[in-house]
Amino acid sequence: MSANTSPLPPLPPLSPLPTPFLQEPLPGVSLLQPLSRKGQGPGLVILLPDLNAPILTIQNGIPSPLVKWAEEGYVVAAINVSILQRTDQAKKILLEVIRLLNDHPMCDLKESIGLVGWLTVAPILDKIPSLKASVVYATIQDLESLRSVTIPTAQHLAGRTAPTNLQRTKTLMQYSYPEARNSQFSLPFQEDFDYNAESVSHTRNLTFLKSIIGGPYFDLEQIWDEHTYYEFENRSVEHTMSTMVQEPYVNHVPTLTGGIGREELTAFYRDHFIWKNPQSTTLELISRTIGIDRVVDEFIFKFQHDIEVDWLIPGIAPTYKHLEIPFMAVVNVRGDRLYHEHISWDQATVLKQLDMLPTTVGVTKSKEDEPNATLKIPVFGKETAMKLRDKNAVISNGLFANLVS
Repeated sequence: MSANTSPLPPLPPLSPLPTPFLQEPLPGVSLLQPLSRKGQGPGLVILLPDLNAPILTIQNGIPSPLVKWAEEGYVVAAINVSILQRTDQAKKILLEVIRLLNDHPMCDLKESIGLVGWLTVAPILDKIPSLKASVVYATIQDLESLRSVTIPTAQHLAGRTAPTNLQRTKTLMQYSYPEARNSQFSLPFQEDFDYNAESVSHTRNLTFLKSIIGGPYFDLEQIWDEHTYYEFENRSVEHTMSTMVQEPYVNHVPTLTGGIGREELTAFYRDHFIWKNPQSTTLELISRTIGIDRVVDEFIFKFQHDIEVDWLIPGIAPTYKHLEIPFMAVVNVRGDRLYHEHISWDQATVLKQLDMLPTTVGVTKSKEDEPNATLKIPVFGKETAMKLRDKNAVISNGLFANLVS
């Protein structure tokens, strides 16, 4: 992929972000249709404790569970757990909510509903027709009470236990989270919320639920290619942002550049990225891994440094050198739009290629009888890209010799 200077096809119409249309078909029940470009998807029930925030809240790029699952492409019905006090009452409400989902015009997989619960719902899970798979957040201490569940279930358990105590089968997936304090670690806007543990559990949920429910599935590679096309070839800020969810973020790890949220990220793309990449920019793909909700790319970022590239090497005037930099991109796709990008590279090889690093540094003696030494800095330039492209291009372990003189 390269920054193209030849005439490009006209840009397609922008794909506007969907406006959340929240309904309350029953007291204590909130219904939200998919917040994806496709606009259709399977049905999902969420048993939701009090969030301490409005149900459509997005704070610091973190959406409520209702918004998150709608962005994943589900027709979502959230039931406030306060109305599920008795087993007979809970069963009645669940049956009615599942009926509403099956009848919903945007629900494209009838009689195949999933459930996500932040409480132990073992007594009723097996008594609900159309319920094909469930996700339960609990604790290690709840393991025994969860054994009675027979429908396919993913169980996320706060606390530490030996791996041999956990089962992994096609219909029962158990995971432990040693650092989580309680079962609400995946519930945002709470004191015990753990963003990284929630993210890991969410990917596991998608893998589990989609395989049993039957979707929704999206072409993640095409979504990522579309995004990078608008970034590097058509250079359209508006179209780039249209490929992302309501509140996305980008983190360029070595330089801490990017942005959190639509407003900040739009400004970053407009002022510091899309028009700050030289026309000669080329992305040479080395490998690509596609997961259930992620694309991981190894690539070489190549360009002639003829303008200031402030997101990569801020404050450095053009040197007109040709750079080749190994990059790694971990891209999280939520439904059919991007949620976030974690982009990493070795900043030392960038500075080496710009001749901005010394070749040696002095090492002060550690003992009186040891002479001071000169250490060759163990950093390579374009050799890093050459070795990534071709394992035989540069000899391995060459830096071990003659480091100290």
